[in-house]
Amino acid sequence: MTHLDADTGRLEAVEIRLAHQDKMISDLNDVITAQWRKIDLLERQLGRLREELQTLEPQRQSPEPPPPHY
Repeated sequence: MTHLDADTGRLEAVEIRLAHQDKMISDLNDVITAQWRKIDLLERQLGRLREELQTLEPQRQSPEPPPPHY
């Protein structure tokens, strides 16, 4: 194997690794983007639930009527 062949082989190996790393970065970016969308959705749902709970809170503080007697 000549020096040129060894350099070409090393260069090809680096290019292959770079291509795999580019693909992995792209895949990870897709996962992170999906997670942020899910987090955003969950935060909005949590905000709506908090608002709903706050509107129900005054009703909970009023005394409950006694249960009917049989």
